[in-house]
Amino acid sequence: MKFNKSSQLLLVSAASLLVAGLVTACGTLTVDFVFVASSKAAGTNSYGEIDVLEINSESGYMRHIPTSPFPSGGRNPVAEAISADQSNLYVVNQDDNSIVQFVIGNDGKVYPQSTVNTPGIYPLAVAVSGTNLYLVDTFQPLPICSNADPCSGSIAVFPITVGTGSPPSDTLGSPVANGSLTYWPLNVPCNPTDVLTPTGINVLPSGNFVFVTGYDATAAADDVSGTANLCDATASTNSAPTGYVFAFAANSDGTLTAVSGSPFVVGTVNVLPNGGVLVPKPSAVTSDPSNSYVYIADFNLGNVHGYLVGASGTLTELSGSPFSAGNQPAAIIADPKYPYLYVANSLDSSVTAYSINTGALTNLGTFATGAQPVAMGIDPSTNHFLYTANFLGRGVVGTVSGFELNPTSGMLVDSQKSPFTVNAQPTAVAAIPHPITQSSSK
Repeated sequence: MKFNKSSQLLLVSAASLLVAGLVTACGTLTVDFVFVASSKAAGTNSYGEIDVLEINSESGYMRHIPTSPFPSGGRNPVAEAISADQSNLYVVNQDDNSIVQFVIGNDGKVYPQSTVNTPGIYPLAVAVSGTNLYLVDTFQPLPICSNADPCSGSIAVFPITVGTGSPPSDTLGSPVANGSLTYWPLNVPCNPTDVLTPTGINVLPSGNFVFVTGYDATAAADDVSGTANLCDATASTNSAPTGYVFAFAANSDGTLTAVSGSPFVVGTVNVLPNGGVLVPKPSAVTSDPSNSYVYIADFNLGNVHGYLVGASGTLTELSGSPFSAGNQPAAIIADPKYPYLYVANSLDSSVTAYSINTGALTNLGTFATGAQPVAMGIDPSTNHFLYTANFLGRGVVGTVSGFELNPTSGMLVDSQKSPFTVNAQPTAVAAIPHPITQSSSK
């Protein structure tokens, strides 16, 4: 289920890139450019859209740059990542099984350079660390895998060759080999025939370890139906683990090595008074800037699990974990500079803020967003602004909610005129510092 590269994306105007590279913005109040992927087919060739907004450094007001939005280069974009040199944007288009690489001009405009097919089927999450891009596919690239007959997911690693020029255009290489495979399967060891559905990915800031969250869909169905599962420790009903986090050591050659004990079980089945059950469903994962802690949001149980990261990448759940969140948390992010963590609750249309103290989370309050936030980010220039992509937005259009983050208390205040309109059904956000702001801060 592969698609050919779009020749249209490869026709980039060298003149346009040159102009973008020469643009200056002395005295600008723009602190960051934010790239919002919207999955609703609206652009040329039924592609999704990339809205590019700039953040005002004084008010947090977000506005579209001229000529925004841009075609995503594929159908149903669901994830984004920025290269380490902050000059390239990678957009994952789920329905085309593709990654489209864009060069980012100094004016925030994006210019498509190349399209690479993913090893598996229906990519859903991406992360960049150093010169590696990590990609999670919903299904492994097996001929039997489809929506009608699902199989477990996989993770692949693409090496990045840093480009030259201004702005530089990086290049994605072929997926790193795992023996005869071009990916690492994500299977439940105690029952490899179960379907493991991945949901998110995070790489420690150090780049040493990679974490992928997911849930055992087969065990979850067994739990709900009251059927015993091979993974049940006591072969009893309603006790099979369903939530997992896979931990890998990232080797210098780009290969991955499973951490001892991986995958680690996330959460426990919650038996309700009426006899029903709520099964764990990890939905998102993040890590703190010290490389010490990993946090996982649980969509079904409405909480956050915190883990201490060992020297070898092992995870040990923190005392007091899990920590309560809102309903159906869909995204999670730790501030890269300050000791705060934020969770987007999709059903509640809210963000819950926490302080981090030796890994433990203390709830600071909940703040309203637009309808159904599914992705979030913190501005990389000052770490002073937080934003969420709201999937339902205002019905026919999506929105982005902007907040000003108090670095002393971690509390959030609405940015001026928030929320901001973007294309329908936004799914992902990514950002870079404004080039002028970035260079002046060095």
